[in-house]
Amino acid sequence: MATTPQFINTPRIAHANTATANTAIDGTGTITEVIQGATGGTRVLELVVKLAATSAAAQVNLFLTTDSGTTWRHFDSVTVSAATVSTTVASNRTSRTYANLLLASSAHRVGFTTTIAQSTNVFALGGDLT
Repeated sequence: MATTPQFINTPRIAHANTATANTAIDGTGTITEVIQGATGGTRVLELVVKLAATSAAAQVNLFLTTDSGTTWRHFDSVTVSAATVSTTVASNRTSRTYANLLLASSAHRVGFTTTIAQSTNVFALGGDLT
């Protein structure tokens, strides 16, 4: 256990994309990894879901693992609305901020699925601890 406060030392931006649909929230099926914790810990401040183009309404399910991806646990869901992209309409972007999302080691990771087969990007914004 740390005897002094731990702060973000190295900023991190991680990104992943999938177009594979997976409606399961029990941790089975294809889960795309977004960010892996550093040995000394990684704090995730925000997760951003950005659809790449015209989209159908869907749900993006977020998962955590503490055993390098062997067992995934559903921890949050982000609803995305339908959008027909044009020169005046942007593709859907939704973000979630977290006050306490800590990946305590390199075995801890964040992953996601999308319920509709469409190009879905997830960005993790945060940093590695000192």
